[in-house]
Order: sequence, then structure tokens, then C-alpha cells
Amino acid sequence: MAKFAKLSLGSKVVSVHCIADAVATTEQAGIDFLNNLHNYPFWKQTFNDGTRKNDAAIGYIYDEDRDAFITPKPFTSWVLNESTCVYEAPTPRPDDGKIYNWNESTTSWDEVEL
Repeated sequence: MAKFAKLSLGSKVVSVHCIADAVATTEQAGIDFLNNLHNYPFWKQTFNDGTRKNDAAIGYIYDEDRDAFITPKPFTSWVLNESTCVYEAPTPRPDDGKIYNWNESTTSWDEVEL
């Protein structure tokens, strides 16, 4: 199955549609099929193999310059990793087997007490 992201005018993913590979023989063939079916012109094929960095999901943004689907920014302080197009904390999460939550007011990881 081929998957296509329906994009808003601001390139935000509003839904993801699957169509048969026999119909979507090329990206343009899939876009044409969906455009005819839904009378909506803004589609971009998405993949789960790293093509376009991330598999599209509702709320992601398609960045045409990077040809990538970018995850939503979870916190103001987080920065975009250009190679993965995923936002990351300014400091890495501790790797000690404990559970942590990001604290935006202190821009640090707080240990979760169980």
C-alpha cells in the first residue's frame, strides 16, 4: 500500500490515506488519483523507510526545502536535528535506566519518582 499525506495550505499534515500500489504506480499517479477522488490538490507521498526523513502523521509539517516530514516541536527550547528532522532537547536525556520528564521551565530532565 502507498501512503499519502493530505496537506493544509500551510503544509501541515491533516490526514494520511492509503491506496493500492497498483493505483499509485508513481507519486504523481497517486496524487492524481487522490485529487480526482477528493477534489483536493495538496498531497505528498510518505514512506516508513526514512525517505522524507519521517513517516507522515497528523500534525507533522512537510518542509519542501528539506523534502521531509518534520515532527511537531514539543517545547520552545528544543532544536531541530537537521539530519533526522526530529526536535531534540538541548541536553540529552540521562541514560541511567530511570524515567525522566522534560521540564521546560528549567530546561532540564526531572526524574520521575515511582
